[in-house]
Amino acid sequence: MSGETLTSAEYIKHHLQNLTFGRLPDGTLGLAHSAEQAKEMGFWAINLDTTIIAFILGVVFLFFFARAAQKASVGVPGGLQNFVEWVIEFVDNTVRGSFTAKNEVVAPLALTIFAWILLMNLMDLLPIDYIPQIAHAVGLPFIRVVPTADPNATFGMSVAVFFLVVFYSIKIKGLGGFVGELTLQPFGKLGLPANIFLEGVNLIAKPVSLALRLFGNMYAGEMIFILIALMGASASVTLGSSVLFGSQIVLSLGWAIFHILIVTLQAFIFMTLTIVYMDMAHQEHH
Repeated sequence: MSGETLTSAEYIKHHLQNLTFGRLPDGTLGLAHSAEQAKEMGFWAINLDTTIIAFILGVVFLFFFARAAQKASVGVPGGLQNFVEWVIEFVDNTVRGSFTAKNEVVAPLALTIFAWILLMNLMDLLPIDYIPQIAHAVGLPFIRVVPTADPNATFGMSVAVFFLVVFYSIKIKGLGGFVGELTLQPFGKLGLPANIFLEGVNLIAKPVSLALRLFGNMYAGEMIFILIALMGASASVTLGSSVLFGSQIVLSLGWAIFHILIVTLQAFIFMTLTIVYMDMAHQEHH
């Protein structure tokens, strides 16, 4: 950070460390000031930056969509209403194309997932050092501004989707029908062990694949921004450092433009797979 000289490895490690709150080695509750302290806090530690930023972005999403709904008119719509209507229409068309049953929860769920994940992903486009420097100035040792680059966030969302899938599977098919799908497909009664293994793996793979796909792409994008930032770290005025600094600007801009596609695509994929999994939960056979 500013005022400190960090090696490249320390710089990367610093930017990949969450602001973690939990029980310190001396038994008190507080913030971890090193990766080792955060690791020692164990399972019950909380990544405050992920939690707070995700919550704030959720409130931003609700505020602007609720404001657009309150000010909606049948006349010439404003910019906000146009944008919100476009997003809702896009999500509605996606749901209609992938969900064949009737469930009033699916469309609002899809809208929330798409908008919320997109906002969290877009945080990756902020300059990599600005917010950490502000946090350091007010005494916070670490902060990561991209909630979806934290596997705790992506697994939390995917597990919530998983429980919804299981809930509606049991609600629509009954407990017997749900258990029957896990035990009798695809090989019938004689293939019971194989059925349980294959269907169990298929069921568990849904939240795991959802979480890891989103986390992996956002983590990789964040890492590339960090590596690009290191190119301009040299303070000396030389021809080589000038070339690196110029390359950093070009690469940062190019990667940011390309990353807009990635962050949008990842939100869309998470939403679409959620819709598909919910549709499978409403079908007798899949």
